[in-house]
Amino acid sequence: QVQLVESGGGSVQAGGSVTLSCAASGRTGTFAMAWFRQAPGKEREFVGGIAGDGVGRWCRECAKGRFNISRDNAKNTVYLQMNSLKPEDTAVYYCATGWTTGRPQEYTSAYDYWGQGTQVTVSS
Repeated sequence: QVQLVESGGGSVQAGGSVTLSCAASGRTGTFAMAWFRQAPGKEREFVGGIAGDGVGRWCRECAKGRFNISRDNAKNTVYLQMNSLKPEDTAVYYCATGWTTGRPQEYTSAYDYWGQGTQVTVSS
């Protein structure tokens, strides 16, 4: 049974930083991992993802320099580092995985396993 456990959420003021972790267990091999978030009243949206080998990364806010996604395969852990946070980043953040090793997909139905979510609240 694959399990994902997120940690690292909390409350932060605008402009601050938070690093989320997602620890995976229950299977061998390295698979693509993704981060999603869901704000109240909104659909769950793709934040970014990283390939199983850790080389390929896809993340709009990473391209802007605000977020960074990384992984430590020795620890079976994926990280989402978020900087310059804005109130609109407030959401429950989820990590997800499936059985692909390459580019993570941006739609929720592509994933078989989800973490329980961790709340990030950014105050102005």
